[in-house]
Amino acid sequence: MTIKSFSIEYDAINSRNTFTNLDQINGRIIVETYKKTKIQSLTLIAKAKAKASFLTGNPEGEVVEWVEKIRSEEKYYKITHVLKEQRRNGIHIIGQGRHAFPFTVLVPDGRIPSSFNDPSGKIIHKLKAELKQPMKLKRKTESHFHFVAKADMDLPGLLEPQYDSKSQTIKVFGSGRVSLDVDVDKIGYRQGESVQVTVQIKNNASRSVKPKLVLYERKTFYVQGEHKVCQREIFREKYEAVGTSSVETVTETLIIPKELSVSILNCSIIKLNYFLKVYLDIKYYPDPTIYLPIIVLPMASERKQPSAANTGFGSTATPNQQAR
Repeated sequence: MTIKSFSIEYDAINSRNTFTNLDQINGRIIVETYKKTKIQSLTLIAKAKAKASFLTGNPEGEVVEWVEKIRSEEKYYKITHVLKEQRRNGIHIIGQGRHAFPFTVLVPDGRIPSSFNDPSGKIIHKLKAELKQPMKLKRKTESHFHFVAKADMDLPGLLEPQYDSKSQTIKVFGSGRVSLDVDVDKIGYRQGESVQVTVQIKNNASRSVKPKLVLYERKTFYVQGEHKVCQREIFREKYEAVGTSSVETVTETLIIPKELSVSILNCSIIKLNYFLKVYLDIKYYPDPTIYLPIIVLPMASERKQPSAANTGFGSTATPNQQAR
């Protein structure tokens, strides 16, 4: 064995270590050797794809007749850079020690979905290196990087206000009518931004009602004509009951958590959506309920220049005493 280690390093360009469309990734493939070593070629590949999979079956009673794991995949880009091309005589020789082969990759533009990770589906952006040696199996290593797509400000209605209303007539265990009106200042919000919600309750019934507000995250996975939905609460608020023959206005400011994943709308097999549910809790009656979509956009870009210590090494061997 002549190769001690084989890895990929890349330089962060912001404090969150994220990349977006048309960002430049500067890094190095590190090859550490025990002794003088022959190699045929060294290649870097940047690629992105989505994949989704989950179990499906045909349950009958409490017995599942059959269960199958079904899968889907969607590819976005593949960029190949040959850092050491195979020579006519077939080999390159590198000395003992640590070698760093610098590379630069430009992240493509276009409608590419952000990185995502869930047991039922992933969107992966990664750098992969392949090292070929004479008469040996090809060595491979990889490093994932976190990609956050640029905010698509051309989405219809993204910055327009939202409004909806619902009502319910009460005839049993009381009488009268209650109505619910909800205003939200827009649809699209950046991570960390505040959402202004105004709720007006008109209670012309003979019983009290309780307004409630919930922010949900919904993940949907599509595989071979089947789909799976996972939903969770991000935020929930309950308000004081609104008594009979009264009108109440509730104003709520909720903050989109900075760590919340951005919405994924541009992948055909994985969707990540958010929505507000505002409703009146009326005992023994269907609750008047309003659903309003929320699109979570990435924070404004933050970029820094890599320090001199983080810039590319040369492609020559580092002396042994400097090897890690």
